[in-house]
Amino acid sequence: MLTDHRAYATIPAADMNRAKSWYRDKLGLTPAMEDEMGCMYKLGGGTSFLLYPTPNAGKAPNTLLSFATDDVEAEVQDLRRHGVKFEDYDMPGLKTVNGIATMGQFHAAWFKDSEGNILAVGDEPN
Repeated sequence: MLTDHRAYATIPAADMNRAKSWYRDKLGLTPAMEDEMGCMYKLGGGTSFLLYPTPNAGKAPNTLLSFATDDVEAEVQDLRRHGVKFEDYDMPGLKTVNGIATMGQFHAAWFKDSEGNILAVGDEPN
């Protein structure tokens, strides 16, 4: 029933001003629209995400949003230059080296936003 619908992620923010500044300063993103419900960010390929105010930010132990790239290593280097700190993992099935995990033919790196939400940059599985 929903296979033909576009989808978007929703990301919680406990402090909207802090979060908007972080997304602008660290990721280079500005809201396409903004109202009392939050900020909608438009990205490549017609994708988007909503940053919305709630006290529940940073509580999900999983990745909320992944940014697709053709060159994970270059993106990680660029984001680091903008002050993004990457997570390191060393667990069965997932180990990062210099912030990047290799999982078969795919690569990914995870980082937290100003609100403690987990985001990622990685190869896009097709």
